[in-house]
Amino acid sequence: MTIERTSPPTVADEREMLRAHLDFHRQTLEVKCAGLTDDQLRTPSMPPSTLSLLGLVRHMAEVERAWFRRVADGQDIPLVWSQDFDFQTAYEAADADAPTAFAAWRAEIEHARRIEKEAASLDLVVHEPRHGLDVSLRWVMLHMIHEYARHNGHADFLREGIDGTTGV
Repeated sequence: MTIERTSPPTVADEREMLRAHLDFHRQTLEVKCAGLTDDQLRTPSMPPSTLSLLGLVRHMAEVERAWFRRVADGQDIPLVWSQDFDFQTAYEAADADAPTAFAAWRAEIEHARRIEKEAASLDLVVHEPRHGLDVSLRWVMLHMIHEYARHNGHADFLREGIDGTTGV
């Protein structure tokens, strides 16, 4: 399967620019995982870390769910893999099923896109109860870009360690 990765525009309004950059980073994670077997996706980096590409996908499903569905949309739902809101649980992918993880991640992305599009403005202010913060939807979008950019850096090293692929 070929994954399309669209470069963000260099000129656009703020909302379109944020959407495009976030989608670019989402697509980058998918590209980093493309063509690997389930076992390769579960391959940990190096001891003592157990970080894997599949763990990153699971973690980003949790992050998408937390920021868009729970915070921005106010849904009272649990995380996907942790009932006690331990985001680290998602990284534990040694026995994880890749199709299930990718399906959950893609579903959370679709929810996030819908929630963002339905919001009247990036100025929408929502409350993040875990840390007691009021944040704008603009902040959520920027935070998500930051999350993906950081974890895509991890994905670069993980992919190179699995099959030597770089630069995708």
